Amino acid sequence: MYYFTIYLVVVNLITFFLYGIDKSKAKHRKWRIKESVLLGFGFFGGAIGALLGMVVFRHKTKHWYFWIVNFLGLCVIFAVDWLIRLL
Repeated sequence: MYYFTIYLVVVNLITFFLYGIDKSKAKHRKWRIKESVLLGFGFFGGAIGALLGMVVFRHKTKHWYFWIVNFLGLCVIFAVDWLIRLL
């Protein structure tokens, strides 16, 4: 359980900062972070950081699939947490 918590904190911080970096790059018309990377981080544990990044930086909020994938990622986090506690 302890390792899962550390993993979640780290991956959510990274995901949050990735959204901020991508928003900054978008404003300055530079090379961007791939959408698949942002979605992957959101789905595999970084959903909270992704959703916060979307709202705080107002980034990718108009893309419905970002909302769906990140909410599914949130479900994955809860399911894994439940399984860890069950075992």
